[in-house]
Amino acid sequence: MSSKQFDVIVIGGGPGGYIAAIRAAQLGFNTACIDEWKNDKGGPAPGGTCTNVGCIPSKALLQSSEHFEQAAHHFGDHGISLSNLSMDVPKMIGRKNTVVKQNNDGILYLFKKNKVSFFHGRGSFVAAEGGVYGIKVAGANEEVITGKHVILATGSNPRTLPQAAFDEKLILSNTGALDVNEVPKKLGVIGAGVIGLEMGSVWRRLGADVTVLEGLPTFLGAVDEQIAKEAHKVFTKQGLKINLGVKIGDVTTSDAGVKVAYTDAKGAEQVLECDKLIVSIGRVPNTIGLNPEAVGLKLDERGAIVVDGECKTNLPNVWAVGDVVRGPMLAHKAEEEGVAVAERIAGQHGHVNFDTIPWVIYTSPEIAWVGKTEQQLKAEGRAYKAGTFPFLANGRARALGDTTGMVKFLADAKTDEILGVHIVGPMASELIAEAVVAMEFKASAEDIARICHAHPSLSEATKEAALAVDKRTLNF
Repeated sequence: MSSKQFDVIVIGGGPGGYIAAIRAAQLGFNTACIDEWKNDKGGPAPGGTCTNVGCIPSKALLQSSEHFEQAAHHFGDHGISLSNLSMDVPKMIGRKNTVVKQNNDGILYLFKKNKVSFFHGRGSFVAAEGGVYGIKVAGANEEVITGKHVILATGSNPRTLPQAAFDEKLILSNTGALDVNEVPKKLGVIGAGVIGLEMGSVWRRLGADVTVLEGLPTFLGAVDEQIAKEAHKVFTKQGLKINLGVKIGDVTTSDAGVKVAYTDAKGAEQVLECDKLIVSIGRVPNTIGLNPEAVGLKLDERGAIVVDGECKTNLPNVWAVGDVVRGPMLAHKAEEEGVAVAERIAGQHGHVNFDTIPWVIYTSPEIAWVGKTEQQLKAEGRAYKAGTFPFLANGRARALGDTTGMVKFLADAKTDEILGVHIVGPMASELIAEAVVAMEFKASAEDIARICHAHPSLSEATKEAALAVDKRTLNF
């Protein structure tokens, strides 16, 4: 079918795809990666949603907005005086774009370093003949390449609200939310999930009046209830207006902005008027243009590619990873699956433990967790012990000037095995790694309580929360 033949072809250059390609190349396979993402000049921009319009750029804006809020409201506590403070939004967006490009270029460098052949375009199935798959690359120069193994890592797209199609000017997905050129006076957000809270926090810090509309009656239902309540209290105090249990009605746009009609939790009809509206109601698997019919690739009712526990599809030697398959839509989950699949192709035993995948919401305070929540353990009828420790009693947190939140441990009542760790507070995204390691090695709360932690450090709150499981904290 083609003169360009490969052992492994990866379709999609996001976290799952580019990592799978690199690992396959490391294992000695002649590997190709196809990705169509373009930068503003039409050149390749591998890294998928995460690098281009997700994880990386959102963290860049969160960092900029946190600096601004610190300067505006907290520098005075440190004896630092400022006058005429202002935010140059285009410059902030420019810095974000630079960070994105650095990551794009870094992936291209890694491909070159590991001898991965990169094809810039959209990959789709053509046919399967004699145990070899033909993949069309539709780009500047259309061509067909062939491979024995195919790894599908095509990611996901933002879910649209039927009555509020994205125009990325007034009604924004995560893409448009990362490219606003001035601070909106009034910002509406539909969906109090990760994207909604993070983007709402960015623009709230910069001066926007932010209202969040959430259809579910509970706030962050997947988060441990105690942690979620603490986060809700803090976000509300910061100025985010969070409305739960709403039902969205008509959404209309005009030169004046956006109007959102909704019914509140009490059944009253309301209207939210805003300059811009971010819609963040989840994501859907992306198989657009993949042409699965050409080879009989099976999809489920959600449009996701059907895979087994090892990421095998219904087709021989065709695998799928990341957002386009079952499981949490997390970049690091996709990476782990990508590595595992490459190793399985090589006859090794790649492994992904879904029970120890960490979750993070990069608000301020950050929220991070791994394992079971207290409400899950109650529903399972599992006997457990809980221990918490507030950052208010942590010396490093006091020195940082950020004592919001706590660390919470959940451990088996009999064996003391750690079942879940939940954090809301400063640097929670970094602190959670210790808990992930501990749970991966089946550690007990006592194990963490007995480990020496550096003083002063935020990690001491982790140790103290482990001590609290046995009701023997030392600093609270």
